[in-house]
Amino acid sequence: MEYPITRLRRLRSSEPMRSLVRETSLDPSAFIYPLFICPGEGVRNEIGSMPGIFNLSVDEALREAETAASLGIGGLLLFGLPETKDDEGAGAWADDGIVQRALREFKKSAALKKLLLIADVCLCEYTSHGHCGMVRKQGDSYEIENDSSVRLIARTALSLATAGADIVAPSDMMDGRVAAIRDELDEEGMEQTPVLSYASKFASAFYGPFREAADSAPQFGDRRSYQMDGGNLREAMREIELDLTEGADMILMKPAMPYLDVIRAARERFDVPIGAYQVSGEYSMLHAAFAKGWLEPQRAMMESLISIRRAGAGFIVTYFARDAAKVLG
Repeated sequence: MEYPITRLRRLRSSEPMRSLVRETSLDPSAFIYPLFICPGEGVRNEIGSMPGIFNLSVDEALREAETAASLGIGGLLLFGLPETKDDEGAGAWADDGIVQRALREFKKSAALKKLLLIADVCLCEYTSHGHCGMVRKQGDSYEIENDSSVRLIARTALSLATAGADIVAPSDMMDGRVAAIRDELDEEGMEQTPVLSYASKFASAFYGPFREAADSAPQFGDRRSYQMDGGNLREAMREIELDLTEGADMILMKPAMPYLDVIRAARERFDVPIGAYQVSGEYSMLHAAFAKGWLEPQRAMMESLISIRRAGAGFIVTYFARDAAKVLG
């Protein structure tokens, strides 16, 4: 019997051998850990649809951040739950807003010096109607206004940068918001603050648990007039190109798993830092399978992350950040 000269299994014979030739790897410094910050003190309320994830008061969030830093995690993505909401989402840009307060406290901690603080820039958590922009109603119909929303989004980005955000990350998907944010920051002497644009954000069914966590579900209608249609890969490339032209420094793809092809297409076309957001639905459905004993938790978690990295994401926003960092140890 003749044997092949090329035997690919030779390089799979042991863990040291597999590690040596591994093409794609993970590192905690490339993980971004989302935190949901709420009013109060000593508050640590687990989110029902997201096991292990909590709404945290500023003091509890600080402790969580320090744990993340000790694990070598690269950064935090901060979301806020305000004490009150209104039609314009004024809590998003208030000097004493919940995320602004958290940023100032985090900046005081020596333990967080190497942890990037990324502030999500959107209005949905702060508006009484739950949409990411201003709503104009005409009888029984409504419209999410673009330009008036952009002005408030830029104001929010400036407020968060002033409070200490290392990076501002607009997630609203309004047209022109990156240019407006860049102009607002530059005019106020913050030209060194990078913009991480959610440049390709799809109207997805996988956001459900997040809307519980952030109390941000729309009170009427949906977000399909501003978030992208799931069938449109070419349009995603146009969105990214426009945001880069307007001054985005980095781009974020959202969701990750159902849109790995979009991540790959962006990586092949654009020579900029690209991240992907493993969103709440991706996290929660894996946990549901873990609870049933259908999947091995550690292996499934790490495999899901390596797939995103392999598709082309240089960094990953993930609720698994702490657990994965412990595995990578």
